[in-house]
Amino acid sequence: MSDNSPGFLPKGGNYQELLSYRKAEIIFDLTYRFGDRFLKQGDRTIDQMVQAARSGKQNIAEGSKASPTSTEMELKLTNVARASLEELLLDYQDYLRVRDHAVWEKDSKEALYVRGLGKLPDESYETYRGFMDTRPPEVIANIALCLIHQANYLLDRQIRSLEKSFLQKGGLRERMTRARLEHRKKEE
Repeated sequence: MSDNSPGFLPKGGNYQELLSYRKAEIIFDLTYRFGDRFLKQGDRTIDQMVQAARSGKQNIAEGSKASPTSTEMELKLTNVARASLEELLLDYQDYLRVRDHAVWEKDSKEALYVRGLGKLPDESYETYRGFMDTRPPEVIANIALCLIHQANYLLDRQIRSLEKSFLQKGGLRERMTRARLEHRKKEE
């Protein structure tokens, strides 16, 4: 192995490029503002929702950064992100249910519109700011549900991809052993 050749550590850690991270960041920004605007100050639900949204975002980033040295840690943290967003999904569903507001059907025109926005290449919180500033809370909660479903779908795919990659390439110890054996062969 020459000094400028790649080692056994794969590239990783560029979480800003992950669609799941970008979606989770939008969810965090929306949730932070939702709690501030529509929930009573001092309500523990605000903290719990914001923390669940934050956990989703932060665990994607942390898992991505851990990826070069620990596929296991990346899988665990990505799954924690998925679980946190599921918790947040339930909070938004609870918000709508206890206030007798409807949850949009998956293929309703409203949900399809939000899903279409989710496909924009430059999607960010700014894509949704106008809705946040002008729509009633039940609309914002439904937008959040659509975004969380999208993020969860992406995270489910990411977890399956990580599993498949591990089965094909192995973990760090296996890569280290292969690299060391190849190095020895070249020295002989």
